[in-house]
Amino acid sequence: MRERRALQLGLVSVLLWSTVATGFKLGLSVLSITQLLWLGTLVSWGLFFLSVIVTGRWRLGPRDYRLTVILGLINPCLYYLILFAAYDRLPAYIAQPINYTWAITLAVLSVPLLRQRLSGKTFTGMLISYAGVVVLLATSQELADGSLDFFGVTLALVSTVLWATYWLLNTRAESDPLALMFWSFTVALPVLTAIMHATDGLPAWSFTTLFYGTWVGLLEMGITFLTWQQAMRLTDNTARIGQLIFLSPFLSLVMIDLILNEPIGPSAFIALAIIVAGLLLTQRAAKPTTSPQ
Repeated sequence: MRERRALQLGLVSVLLWSTVATGFKLGLSVLSITQLLWLGTLVSWGLFFLSVIVTGRWRLGPRDYRLTVILGLINPCLYYLILFAAYDRLPAYIAQPINYTWAITLAVLSVPLLRQRLSGKTFTGMLISYAGVVVLLATSQELADGSLDFFGVTLALVSTVLWATYWLLNTRAESDPLALMFWSFTVALPVLTAIMHATDGLPAWSFTTLFYGTWVGLLEMGITFLTWQQAMRLTDNTARIGQLIFLSPFLSLVMIDLILNEPIGPSAFIALAIIVAGLLLTQRAAKPTTSPQ
């Protein structure tokens, strides 16, 4: 029964995460980067606040206070500012697969930061995944017509470094993951509020802006984190549940095609399959993935 429940929660998480690339693009069409991030963070913070009140899981370990500040400045502040900037410059079908290569970046950064050894299997997986990125860019319509934003590509790659660093720092934490998320977002919210006021100001309040802010806040940063963590707590086979995440980018491309009407050809799915093949190879040489994003 526990394994069945874990599988159900894992699939729910994957389905919800599959919508966020579309949500990013639609949200950025009516809100600035800072406004969308502020709204999303506010919604997520509210969800985490209610969660820690209900569960009582709000206490931090004595050595995690400084770490929580660092984590909050990385996620949601710096990571999402850069990721949203990448989505603002690139089609979703390009930004989203590149973002999924963060697991490769994680394996590379684990060498100097955790003093782990880069195995031959991991190195081969890294080469395969980045070959998929090259195929994705080389076959894109944007490259063909000269409109591909290479700075946007760079931002998407930088976001993978930040996300991988965030999860490596998480390995040093002693506190409950929910408490870490709540206090990290508590640190981030006033910072993002100040950045938003200094740049774009408050968003125009409407059903549309609130809808996209809630979409990003709940599905990308909030509910999916809680359902995924619960799935990992219930299962005795984290590797099997962890592999569900590789369904998400393919489902995401389908939604991007149907809702955003971006020019996605078969080559995009082929490139994504190459990227995922490299990620699967890397995962077999490393610990189970903590989060799909």
